[in-house]
Amino acid sequence: MTRNTVGWHIELEFQEDDQHTRAAAMVRLPDGTEVRTHGHATRHHTDTSQPRVGEEVAGARALNELAMRLLTKAHDEIDEASGRTSHPIHV
Repeated sequence: MTRNTVGWHIELEFQEDDQHTRAAAMVRLPDGTEVRTHGHATRHHTDTSQPRVGEEVAGARALNELAMRLLTKAHDEIDEASGRTSHPIHV
């Protein structure tokens, strides 16, 4: 039995101001495809400034969207390879 080790590196970048955090996520797949997503967090005006929390929320939202896009890509590839419409892949 042959085993292949495959690794994906996901890049996350953040932009922040006093009330907003934006995250951009990107993964480059072995087939050369790049999947990019974004997430956003807004600090309520009565909350104390906690940039790390904004990064966690915005980052989690970007990664969640990345996961959904990867599931959709896999689903489309299954349909294409099988020639039929399969059941949707759910999280």
